[in-house]
Amino acid sequence: MPTIAPLTAADHTDWLPLWQAYLDFYESAVPTEVTERTFDRLVEDRELHGALARDAAGRAVGLVHWLLHPATWSTAPYCYLEDLFVAPDARSGGIGRALIGHVRDRATEAGAAKVYWLTREDNATARLLYDRVADATGFVHYEVTLRKEP
Repeated sequence: MPTIAPLTAADHTDWLPLWQAYLDFYESAVPTEVTERTFDRLVEDRELHGALARDAAGRAVGLVHWLLHPATWSTAPYCYLEDLFVAPDARSGGIGRALIGHVRDRATEAGAAKVYWLTREDNATARLLYDRVADATGFVHYEVTLRKEP
């Protein structure tokens, strides 16, 4: 079973390749300054939170990022699981489930009413897990881009 621990400044070199692989999976890119600021914000652990999963040998094999926010349909906050990634060679070993469980535990400790996340409709591998640990809501995601990162 993996060990999961909050991100620390010392985790940067282990986190960065997982973050880049996650962005590559979604055919996305962010500027270096956004990546570095994101990591700093995750380590500060004020609004954004992050954790790494490590295998028995101590190798970083997964990451998860989340945030808590107020909600209009609840007096308790909601927890948005924003990023979840497991290295391809470490998949199907319970790491994704463990990372979701980690966020669920943190959200429970914070008094959140629910944990929710998005994924691409065609992300069939991840959806096999998601369908086992959560309820599909049937909602469709829309967004309006207000600004592009530099």
